[in-house]
Amino acid sequence: MGGWVYIMASQRNGTLYVGVTSDLHRRVLEHREGDVKGFTARYGCRTLVWHERHDDIEIAIQRETSIKRYRRAWKLRLIEDLNPQWLDLFERFSDEDNPYRPSFDGALDDLPPEPDAPLDSRDGARE
Repeated sequence: MGGWVYIMASQRNGTLYVGVTSDLHRRVLEHREGDVKGFTARYGCRTLVWHERHDDIEIAIQRETSIKRYRRAWKLRLIEDLNPQWLDLFERFSDEDNPYRPSFDGALDDLPPEPDAPLDSRDGARE
């Protein structure tokens, strides 16, 4: 079973939420409609600003864990490299040929690696 890693935002450069799911459409709808109690509802993270599909859910979970370890600046660059205008990608991701539907195939190799970077306590509280 495949999976998606995604980032929701409250606004441009606002609060970020990194998540993983096997059904991106359903999960984003839950965030947008307030069905998910907790962080995203509390901080208004309703805009899908980045997502990445994986053929294996376990790989997606590993990727989510890695992204959560990265500093906020790295996450902002990840978003802006794909989505510089911070568009809501939810409306655009459904069809397979859509240019806004990224897949991780090494396209992010130019980003600086931070595999062992500790969480910054200020960043971790907002993501």
